[in-house]
Amino acid sequence: MTFEETYLNDNILDALYDMHFEEMTPIQERCIPEILDGHDVLGVAQTGTGKTAAYLLPILSMLDDGGFPEDAINCVVMSPTRELAQQIDQAMQGFGYYLDDVSSIAVYGGNDGGRYDQEIKSLRGGAPVVIATPGRLLSHLKVGNLDLSRTSFFVLDEADRMLDMGFMEDILQINALLPKTCQKIMFSATMPSKIRELAVSLLHDPVEVKLKVSRPAEKIHQMAYVCYEPQKVSIVEHIFKQGDLKRVIIFCGKKDKVKDINRALQKLKINCAPMHSDLTQQERDDVMYRFKAGQVDVLVATDIVARGIDIDDIRMVINYDVPHDSEDYVHRIGRTARADRDGEAITFVSDNDVPSFKQIEDFLQKEVEKLPLPGNLGEGPNYAELAEKKKGSRGRGRGRGHGKGRGQKAGQRGGQKGSQKGSQKGGKQGADKSQKSSGTPFAGSPSNKRKRTKKPQPKKE
Repeated sequence: MTFEETYLNDNILDALYDMHFEEMTPIQERCIPEILDGHDVLGVAQTGTGKTAAYLLPILSMLDDGGFPEDAINCVVMSPTRELAQQIDQAMQGFGYYLDDVSSIAVYGGNDGGRYDQEIKSLRGGAPVVIATPGRLLSHLKVGNLDLSRTSFFVLDEADRMLDMGFMEDILQINALLPKTCQKIMFSATMPSKIRELAVSLLHDPVEVKLKVSRPAEKIHQMAYVCYEPQKVSIVEHIFKQGDLKRVIIFCGKKDKVKDINRALQKLKINCAPMHSDLTQQERDDVMYRFKAGQVDVLVATDIVARGIDIDDIRMVINYDVPHDSEDYVHRIGRTARADRDGEAITFVSDNDVPSFKQIEDFLQKEVEKLPLPGNLGEGPNYAELAEKKKGSRGRGRGRGHGKGRGQKAGQRGGQKGSQKGSQKGGKQGADKSQKSSGTPFAGSPSNKRKRTKKPQPKKE
């Protein structure tokens, strides 16, 4: 399905035309018509599927069509990190290139006084789109720098990461200040029970769009050590003694393990740094900057960085703990083998984690290569025996989704368009078509506005 088969307005289509985007990705094809029709949407899709455009394009189109108060915050997009907020703001500049009256401001911590003053000025005067981290937005709200009582759109991007980072209470406080008529959109890469609970409390009769998790890139050489928990640190030391490894991420399930492993690597004179929730935002920004710049060779982290890292040269990912489910596994090891490079992914599978890892292998539809333990560690658990013994046990599975809700939003949004868009949708929805354009529609300002022959759009009723 092409973008021109939707009700996106001409200014948005002109920007997409200049950016050479024609075919929608599956998440865009299924979400854009629903958002244009006023439904709340719950989208579950991996990073890199085009979800930023899936919510920005219809919202920008509706804002550009007019009918919204000029002195209000019309749209709030929540982001878990400063880096993602900047990426969304960059995408906004590309998509909104031909929009005269729709602008955005990114609001996040770690700025100087001048930047903060600029935020206050924009927020108090009303901004069409505000892209913010929860903590920073809440601090502005507490001192009265903005009013959300007339906000028309509220978006939670990477909601699972926000919960992992402890932003649940902040989100609920912000949500309580929104009008009941506000249209809400929530995207998450995974669907644990906490995300399901948050969706129930925030969204009204949402349309649920869930894409299947794609399997890891073929260029990733996947391996595993089957071991006992006390053997893991020694295996890490063994791996790094084999060669001068750089551009490595080690993922751990708990922050205490991150600290322990980081100390063990430092004793081996490995140039490493930890990343976990005990660090301040400024400290996390500093660690990520040094890692991206090559000043740090090994990043030891919790799942706080499993998604959203835009680094193309990661050589190896080590899962110190087996991820909770297949989705988390794909997100973790997907940090390597990017941009046509090769990469390695090694997972430490303890005896208690065998059922969970067997579920991951079932999802991958292949058996991951099992490496022999270093000679000085003795024997490890018998994987085949444990897998057979615990066959049929549930392990740590994923929660199941509920059905779609397609009820019409009640009432009219205050101060919004006088005329409603038609509810007819162009094209077939729900089909996972392959994407013809290369990559996700993202930023990059279009050059010159060009005339084109548009395909006829469905008549609006």
